[in-house]
Order: sequence, then structure tokens, then C-alpha cells
Amino acid sequence: MSEENDSLIKSAAVPTVDAGHGFTPRTQETPWATATRIVSARMRALSDRVLRRITQRTLKIGVSARIFHPEPGAKGLRSKTLQYLEESIAQWVMSRDVLVFMIPTVNASGMLHPSNIRLRDYAKHLDGLVLQGGADVSPQTYSENATRPEWSGDRARDVYELELLHEFVEAGKPVLGICRGCQLINVAFGGTLYQDIASDVPTAIEHVNDLYDSHYHLIHFPLGSSLSRLFPSRPEALVNSIHHQAVKDLGRDLVVEAVSGKDNIVEAIRYRKARFVMGLQWHPEFHRPGSGDLLDCTPILDDFLAAARETRF
Repeated sequence: MSEENDSLIKSAAVPTVDAGHGFTPRTQETPWATATRIVSARMRALSDRVLRRITQRTLKIGVSARIFHPEPGAKGLRSKTLQYLEESIAQWVMSRDVLVFMIPTVNASGMLHPSNIRLRDYAKHLDGLVLQGGADVSPQTYSENATRPEWSGDRARDVYELELLHEFVEAGKPVLGICRGCQLINVAFGGTLYQDIASDVPTAIEHVNDLYDSHYHLIHFPLGSSLSRLFPSRPEALVNSIHHQAVKDLGRDLVVEAVSGKDNIVEAIRYRKARFVMGLQWHPEFHRPGSGDLLDCTPILDDFLAAARETRF
């Protein structure tokens, strides 16, 4: 036994002075009780160190891939399937000092390089998921036919991202969907989409034009929504608008978090059975923090990352 433990045992037997009655022995602690107390103290110290390491570990956030499909008759790079992310989304997430990983599709039956890695493995090892924008969600994914060929969407990407979303939700990890990602969350829970707002809702304001990320409109947050609590002094806000499709029929267990100010087109949704599964129809990564006009979406990012930290416990 160490000198520290030996001294603890000896000190347990040192007598004390009892006024008026001379010396009385201190209650004797058995060697076993002493050893148990020492081991318990050391386990608590070790647990505290582990907890500090867990809470201080840098968050790891996955971002779904955009997919470039091979062009017929093309050569070189354009003849290949490419997976990529837009720089601005990675930089927005990394602005809170977290690590970002693009999650590629998996192909267990690949002839060249088969692998046993599954999307479930990414959900296990990463702390959260961002579904980035991009191509339309295919109407086939919500059991409709495309009303025009150019609105047929990307069915292959739908299948990949739906599985990815499912695995992160099942793992209890937070998910933030942006633009297409918002629409995909709605479809994943049984909802449908307007294939083209201008065609399906003639009274709607313009939600996309050639200005792209410089095209804006007002949104407002319903009372009681989580976004209204995040922005208590902003009952309405200005956001960019880069979408010709939008949520039509709301999926199960989803609630509306924001709507367009003039036509009530859904602009944000939340899955109410999870700590954080939210879709934003606008692109927060295109909003400059501290801007006097556009909504500073940093509180949304911080809430998403706070949920990611919580999943460690």
C-alpha cells in the first residue's frame, strides 16, 4: 500500500481529546473502508477528467454531399460522378470552431472498391448533420409525377439523403436542413411539395429570380415557435429567397416555424419529437453576421450545436 494510503489508515486511529473525560479514540476506520474511500475518490477524479475532455472535444459536424451526375458524351471530369459541398456552408458551420466533414454516398455493391462502411457509421461517429441545398427533390420521392421535365429533381440524391437523415434521427443527433434540406425533411415525414410556387400558387410573391442570394423577402415567426423564442425582438425578419419549390402538405409531427410575410409560404419547419431537427427554406450561410438588414442566423447555428453537445451524454 502507498505511503499516502498508509498515512490515511494511521490517522484514523489517532485519539482525540474529550473535554472533561480525557482521551477517547476516534472511530476506527477499517482498512477496507479506507481503501474503498480512496478508490471512490480517485474514480470521481477520473470521471471528472473524462467529462472535461468530452465537453471540450471539438464538435464534428457532417454535411451531406451535392451530387454532379455524369454528362452524356462528356469526357474527363464531367464524365464522372462528383460529390461536393458549397464553400459558404462549410465556412458558416466552421465559424463556431467546429470540424466539418462532407459525407459521401456509400455503395456496398461497388465493383471497384467495395466497403462495409454504412451511413449509419457516420451518424454514430459525428455529432450532427447539415443537409445542404441544391437540386430539386424529385416528385417521385413523394409519390407524384413531375409536371414539367425540368422539375424531375434528383432521385438518387433523395435516396441517399433520406437514409442519412433517418440514421441521424435514429441516433438522436441534431439535423439542420437548408433550402432543399428543409423540403427533404418535410418529404421524409410524409409531406409533399409545391413543384413550382409560381405555377401552383399564382398569388404568391416571387421566391426566386436572377438575383439569387441577393433576392430577399420578409418572414415572420408564429407565436410559440422555437424561432420566435430565439428572436424575441424580431417578430419578422428579412431573409434571402432562392427557391421555386416549397412545403405544401406538412409531414407528420412537423410544425411550422416561419412563413413568408405576404403569402404564408412555409419558410421553416421543425420535427417536434426530437431536440433539434429543423429545416430553413432560406440560406443562413449567405447572411452576414451583424447585418442591420438580413437576419443574423447565428442563434440558430448555436442552438443546433448546443443540441450536438447534448447528445454526448
